Amino acid sequence: MGKVRNVLVGTGVVVLGMGWAGPAVAGPAARADHRGPKVLLVGNYRGRAGTYSSIQSAVDAAAPGDWVLVGPGDYHERADYRHDGGAGQASGAVLVATPGIHIRGMDRNAVVVDGTKPGASACSAAPGDQDLGPRDPTDAHVGRNGVFVSKVDGVSVENLTACNFLNGHGGGNAIWFNGGDGSGTQGMGSFLGDYLTATTSYFESGHPQAEYGIFVSNVSGPGVVDHSYASNMADSSYYIGACPDCQTWLINAHAQGSALGYSGTNSGGRLVIAASEFDHNKTGISTNSQNNDDAPSPQDGSCPAGAPTTSAIHSCTFFLGNHIHDNNNPNVPSSGSADLGPVGTGMVVSGGRHDTIAFNRIEHNGAWGVLLVPFPDSSTNPPAVANCAGGVDHPGDILGALGVTCFFDDFANEVANNTFAGNGFYGNETNGDLGDLSGQHEVGNCFHGNTNPAGVTTSPANLQTTHGVCGVPNAGADLFSPLSAQVICDTEAFGPCPSTPTQNYPRKTQVALVPLRRQPTMPNPCKGVPRNRWCRGRDHRDDAG
Repeated sequence: MGKVRNVLVGTGVVVLGMGWAGPAVAGPAARADHRGPKVLLVGNYRGRAGTYSSIQSAVDAAAPGDWVLVGPGDYHERADYRHDGGAGQASGAVLVATPGIHIRGMDRNAVVVDGTKPGASACSAAPGDQDLGPRDPTDAHVGRNGVFVSKVDGVSVENLTACNFLNGHGGGNAIWFNGGDGSGTQGMGSFLGDYLTATTSYFESGHPQAEYGIFVSNVSGPGVVDHSYASNMADSSYYIGACPDCQTWLINAHAQGSALGYSGTNSGGRLVIAASEFDHNKTGISTNSQNNDDAPSPQDGSCPAGAPTTSAIHSCTFFLGNHIHDNNNPNVPSSGSADLGPVGTGMVVSGGRHDTIAFNRIEHNGAWGVLLVPFPDSSTNPPAVANCAGGVDHPGDILGALGVTCFFDDFANEVANNTFAGNGFYGNETNGDLGDLSGQHEVGNCFHGNTNPAGVTTSPANLQTTHGVCGVPNAGADLFSPLSAQVICDTEAFGPCPSTPTQNYPRKTQVALVPLRRQPTMPNPCKGVPRNRWCRGRDHRDDAG
């Protein structure tokens, strides 16, 4: 990712100029008993046995500031069978409820937190090996989560793989930093995920699925997810949501084979998704407003009060220096609103506002490179924390007649200095590099500096001329336009859309999961760890001792 990394460095001046101090790391916490941090060893590493045989037993014994090092192995952890998530919801196979502890595998590819049944081979794809989790009072399986950091600050999870955690009543997340899912509040501060892999090898139509790879919800940061890979998720490989001021960086990520490579519902404020790759998903990146338990709505990238900004749209949410390509795959797992993601689209902003999309390389997406559209929410029974904030409650026009209960328009987004190539090859009317479907707003969407060797294609036409100035009133195509008709057909938001010569989008035939390849492991897993049996070298480079 050399090119996107260089772009990130070049645009870092913009971010730093707006009050960002750069990616934060969950720092060491002091032990409650004021002694130095301990190092708890799990399994075996290079012929040296640790004290603990399971990750959970070491986590339970750890105090703030302690380290849990995990040797290579296939760990079928089961803490969720002893501690439920409350109200019949899924907990975590590894449940972290102590602040300030640091969990690190000694080899990213060989340390596996495995959601399959004990005794199954690592990340087995066999249907009979899948573990659907404990049962709720109705005798239904609640599903499972993998590494579950629950409402505590300062936790780091690094250098390991999590696989085959399937959904149920709250399950389906491989690695979850949870600050209070469904609460409408931000209940987690600093956190770090680094050198992580999240995937599944299992899919059967009509059966439980893996929903999210790396899931971040209800956080206030500062937080970082760095050097990661996630694939084969029915919702999204990466999710950051329910945080009006997330203070989170997602960098050096790679998302493949999911309904959405990245999803951000009702997230915003200080948030950066950068130097990452999104390919062979149904939709590469989606950020949206929604009237659901990911409250509070809307998705709004505005800078929080007091944060400096030089942006005409007052944006602190950035999608920078990413490579977004070949997101044309309908044959991925999919569920819920993620199933409405427009196939063949590099990035979609749906009902979002005040987002900056800049310096990305966006290529070979068959429908649109970047698409800005409203989000017509049809939820008829939203949870108590959802109140349609930022949207129009029960619109009375044709939208209401179509069952829309909360309508979020998109506005004040800036799409600038991106490089496009080969988008829109489905060939339907309006397919191309840029699409803007939006109502009239005092601060409309704006487009400038985008390039394509063959010429930038836009719908409506000439967006970089008609909408080239940011911070001024404007509107995009309307709800009765050809662009609207094409988006509705691609998403099938209001029902099936059979192929015709003028509206032809690929549809799911048979799901095919992306095989997992080895990922780069942490170069020196002993770095920063207090001296211990596994990390004995003076500067920890000689971790074999």
